[in-house]
Amino acid sequence: MFGLGGKDKGKGGPEALFDLEKDLAHASKRKEVQQRIQGRMLQIKGMLRAGMSQEEFNEFGHLLHGYAALLKVVARFGVKE
Repeated sequence: MFGLGGKDKGKGGPEALFDLEKDLAHASKRKEVQQRIQGRMLQIKGMLRAGMSQEEFNEFGHLLHGYAALLKVVARFGVKE
């Protein structure tokens, strides 16, 4: 089901990696991803400070929290090495 048929869980075969996981394996690309995330967070913070309707404010606030969580995950990814 879902394209995983015929694969046994007991076998230690290679896992399918996402593009982001491949990028985060390299320190230089991980730093680049972190900088892009931080840049987008700064843009969102600037938009929140500029003022907007309550509904838009809530949506951008949720987006900001998502980027903050992603930044934490990216930072933890580098600690494993």
